[in-house]
Amino acid sequence: MAARLRTHPNVDDADGFYARLIELHQGLTPEQSHKLNAKLILMLANHIGDQEVLDEICAYIRTTRPDA
Repeated sequence: MAARLRTHPNVDDADGFYARLIELHQGLTPEQSHKLNAKLILMLANHIGDQEVLDEICAYIRTTRPDA
């Protein structure tokens, strides 16, 4: 059975992780920040490694983004 997209909180220290993400962007230009985000997304996608889940993520984001 293939993994399914998780949309509920699933990180032990979500606030701490968020703080580390914000810290990663400190002192970066907007372009550097976008590149950092792209690298992070690609590394997380590689770690997930399940194409069905990655497709679900894209569909979920498309329907939940602020301009949708």
